Amino acid sequence: MENVRHLPHDDQADHGYARTAPHDAEAENLVAGVILHDAPAYLECAQIITRDDIYQPAVRLIWDIVGGLIAEGKALHPVTVRAEIEKAGRLREVEGGNLIFTLGADYLSPSMASHFAEQIRDKARLRRHQEHAVAVQAQILTGTADADHLDELAVKHAEYENSRTTTSSPTHLTGALLDWDPFFGIDFGQVELLPGRLMAPGQQITVVGDGKAGKSLLVQEWLWRMATGQSFLGDRPQAPIPLLYVDAENGHQDIQERFTSYGGGPGRMGLMSYASFPPIRPLDTAGGGQDLLALIRECEAQLVCLDTVSRFISGPENDADTWLSLYRHTLLPLKRAGIASVRLDHMGKDGERGARGSSAKTQDVDHVWELRANGGGSLTLKRTHTRTGIGPEHFSLLRQARRDGDRWMPGGTRHVVMQYEHLEQNVPGSDEHIISRLDGHGVPLTAGNRVVKAALMELQIPAGSDKVARVVKARQNRANSDVANVPPQRSPDPFPETFPGNVPRNASQEHNGAGQTFPGNTGGTSGTPTVPPSPPSREGDGEGTPGTQRHHKTPCTVCGTPIAPDWAARGYDTHLGCDPRTGSHPDRPQHPAA
Repeated sequence: MENVRHLPHDDQADHGYARTAPHDAEAENLVAGVILHDAPAYLECAQIITRDDIYQPAVRLIWDIVGGLIAEGKALHPVTVRAEIEKAGRLREVEGGNLIFTLGADYLSPSMASHFAEQIRDKARLRRHQEHAVAVQAQILTGTADADHLDELAVKHAEYENSRTTTSSPTHLTGALLDWDPFFGIDFGQVELLPGRLMAPGQQITVVGDGKAGKSLLVQEWLWRMATGQSFLGDRPQAPIPLLYVDAENGHQDIQERFTSYGGGPGRMGLMSYASFPPIRPLDTAGGGQDLLALIRECEAQLVCLDTVSRFISGPENDADTWLSLYRHTLLPLKRAGIASVRLDHMGKDGERGARGSSAKTQDVDHVWELRANGGGSLTLKRTHTRTGIGPEHFSLLRQARRDGDRWMPGGTRHVVMQYEHLEQNVPGSDEHIISRLDGHGVPLTAGNRVVKAALMELQIPAGSDKVARVVKARQNRANSDVANVPPQRSPDPFPETFPGNVPRNASQEHNGAGQTFPGNTGGTSGTPTVPPSPPSREGDGEGTPGTQRHHKTPCTVCGTPIAPDWAARGYDTHLGCDPRTGSHPDRPQHPAA
């Protein structure tokens, strides 16, 4: 190797042969040693540098842990910092803890900390310039960018450097002061809602629902359509919006199957970034908030979704301090940066009281949306809390899906707005559908829970106790309304209440007399007049105009049950829920027994 000319160390640096990026390891170590003992020194350094300015990963970890301890009001000491790092399972990153005691022993006067922080800041700025130059050179050599794109990179780099510039004045504080004249020139009333009309740009919302409502299904499709510039819930399409979905709930197989069913796939995910089980620290700590903001900056996201928010906290869910810490460390920086957020949350045991846990979790959001599943693909999305009142208050939705064997068909899953309220009676499992079936089965409007449950078992319609109670109350309210509208000269109940298998108290259960009023019911004891045959029911407009013959009930060609007359009059021969093109229809027709 004698024919090789060795360059001096200084010449290597001058000719760009340095093996490491610009940084000052000694200054970083000295600052780390100070902040292990002194909280005011950390706060003073924090006005000069951020975690991104620190080059050494071990020192950056110490910076994050110290910041979290200060935010939680805990005392600082190398032993305390080591314990927190051990709790996070990251001791190997600081030489098993030995580095902490080494740095803590080389104690520096706190008054000197800001001087070394400025050296760290200057080296970090050089490092960013180097990274920008390398990125530009790489794109030129590979031919992947034109001059306009390189100009955009230069502008972004300059804007970032200007935002990082610090002087002796507290610009990080004075930047929050409002400039009144330009401020009142902004027309906030012209702010356009994001696709779906559930929120405005920069707002923070919570979507609450029980584990069976399908919160993730709704929000995933919504954000995917937002990131690809598609319409959602009947809203007009807008330009694609870059966003980040942070998921600690769903496995990779579920994620792939779901987005395929929405219509996503290679080249069809738009500006959507998806973080699956990311190793970020709890978001109710200072370190966790910094992790999320760093991830958002990397994705250049304008909106972030947390699924589910309870998976990203370390404190007790019922403790108000947990949610106040989440707001201080994560949500407040997001709002200050104009980044919108969507948080998914579980419903509490008492559904009427909303999300589980402390009430403090809803104090900082702009809107709270509650999602409830009604059965048969029918959903209700209702806004229960709002700070601005802008946008719709309620959506009646239908979740449509198609299967191909054991898999969901690509592009066959979507959420649509119910266009007409009366169509809900054709959605299997909804309250309206059950009421319609009970009416058609001849169940009296005044029937109680026990009778309705028996009828539903006979009709083979599953329904929980809460749904049965709602149905019974709705039908009884309708009965009371009908009785109130009966003319005074007519009896509101001219015939004994009857039901298959029930007979009047004074009748024999074995005897079927001539006065039978309903299959299985007798007309009572001897002498009871027989019920005359009822004439065909006629309808009018209530103003004395001639009525029309009631429409003949057309059976559904899929399930065999009658179709609503107005729906059949439009030319449809199936229920909305049975239509193979729009609903989750049965695998095979289920015609009623003759």
